[in-house]
Amino acid sequence: MIAVIVPAHNEEAQLAACLQSLARAAACPALAGEAVRVIVVLDDCSDGTAQVAAAQRVHTMECKARNVGTARALGAQQALAAGARWLAFTDADSEVAPNWLSQQLCQQADAVCGTVQVRDWSPHGDAVRAQFDALYQDRDGHRHIHGANLGLTAQAYSAAGGFPPLATGEDVALVQRLEERGLSIAWTAGARVTTSARKHFRAPAGFGATLLQLGGALAVLPAVL
Repeated sequence: MIAVIVPAHNEEAQLAACLQSLARAAACPALAGEAVRVIVVLDDCSDGTAQVAAAQRVHTMECKARNVGTARALGAQQALAAGARWLAFTDADSEVAPNWLSQQLCQQADAVCGTVQVRDWSPHGDAVRAQFDALYQDRDGHRHIHGANLGLTAQAYSAAGGFPPLATGEDVALVQRLEERGLSIAWTAGARVTTSARKHFRAPAGFGATLLQLGGALAVLPAVL
């Protein structure tokens, strides 16, 4: 079984599109009918996120962490207990390509780091988009790490100790542990995810914060591109 874990804190406006894209990816013919379990981790939600998830008939679990590393780890724990052989991770404000899961699996690696593209640049404007395009390597062999586009075997996840309880950078920390253990990582542009460029982002030094940094609004955050 393949499991997809989606952490969500007050994502009622974004989650339906994310889950609909995951349903399409789960139905990809290249998966040959293998079961796909989508787990939404409701992290201290006070809006209608739970109702959106219920309407899409996905698995849910709740926590009060307000911490994306903890939320991802809890979802992974449930997936492993259910017998998942492959764990895929994305974010509630993101939409995956119809072949996202099959592209991860066909890399035949212990882990897969994919790329992202921005759905709508209007919150930032053309100057930030130009900066992003100049710096971002949307190609095979890139070295970008995104929690919105990450997959790995159950064995690799366990060997690396899972996600640490970090509010930002939990994805980078996990991939670094994979590298330290000599596990194979595919850096591919084939597994594609479209994400938001919203300014009211969740991770304090994640992708959204990096876009603000490119625009000069934040000068001291480390770039995660």
